Amino acid sequence: MAFLIDTCIWIDVERGALAPADVASVTGSEPVYLSPVTIAELKFGAEVAATDDVRQKRLAALQRLQRKPTLMVDSGTGLIFGSLAAAIKAQGRGHRYRVQDLWLASQAVQHGFRLLTRNHKDFEDIPGLVLVIL
Repeated sequence: MAFLIDTCIWIDVERGALAPADVASVTGSEPVYLSPVTIAELKFGAEVAATDDVRQKRLAALQRLQRKPTLMVDSGTGLIFGSLAAAIKAQGRGHRYRVQDLWLASQAVQHGFRLLTRNHKDFEDIPGLVLVIL
């Protein structure tokens, strides 16, 4: 089963808090995919960096990541997103502040992928999501 990797994992790799080998120890030989949501979040982080050196480092890391296959957001993703957001709201939990996380989860559910994250609280209540914590 392939993996979709949460943005926080890529940030920790870029910062040196995780080594690429740490990620590989979990994903093994399974395919790893990137989401356009992750690309957007990482690009934002690069653009608002405090210094030009940090900005360049983040942009270089983003460019390396973009070698990975990227999933597309399509109408199926949108339908799953709507269902997941409604399910979370029905549980009495907020969904508005979690929009990016819900898009990632929607893509993972849509494709039957596992979602690798370090932020289990952001995803633990999402129905149908196979969550792997690093």
